[in-house]
Amino acid sequence: MVQRNWRRDSDALHAPHAHEALSATLHLDPVRNAKWVVYAKAPFAGPQQMVDYVGRYTQRVAISNHRIVDIENGQVKFNWRDYSDNNRQKIMTLSAEEFIRRFLLHVLPSGFHRIRYYGFLGNRYRKEKLEYCRQLLGMTPPNEGSSQPQPCEDYRDRYEKLTSHSLRECPVCHRGRMITVKLLAKHRSPPAISDTS
Repeated sequence: MVQRNWRRDSDALHAPHAHEALSATLHLDPVRNAKWVVYAKAPFAGPQQMVDYVGRYTQRVAISNHRIVDIENGQVKFNWRDYSDNNRQKIMTLSAEEFIRRFLLHVLPSGFHRIRYYGFLGNRYRKEKLEYCRQLLGMTPPNEGSSQPQPCEDYRDRYEKLTSHSLRECPVCHRGRMITVKLLAKHRSPPAISDTS
């Protein structure tokens, strides 16, 4: 096995030996064009168990609501499992600020997606394709106007309930109220990729 030591000079990558990169290309080209056969077998307990298993990891949040025991006086108590102590369940108490800080460590940066959908669930024609799938299955279309979603509680109100501190209050004098002066247009930049060399 040949180990490649890449180094970065300005904005270009240089291999120590050019013939190594050429050799790798010669080996990869035939494999790239090969017809692959993917072996996939049915899950042992049926497809529903497989969907449940995958769903637990793709759709879950950092901590589920049933693990939160209590929220009061700016403290959050929640269940956790101590694997070093015979897998015993314990209760941890954190300040609301620390709990939110730890929770936000699990939020993906802007521009990253946990799940990418393909096929009839792909973003481009999802609505039309789902409608066509419903027609093929003989399903009635969902009634979109029947259930009006409740307006979401503002994050500042939730923060104030958890911490007893208002984000609308001036952080300097603690008497004045923060007001919106101007809303800046959202600018989406590609996520920064750190140099790991």
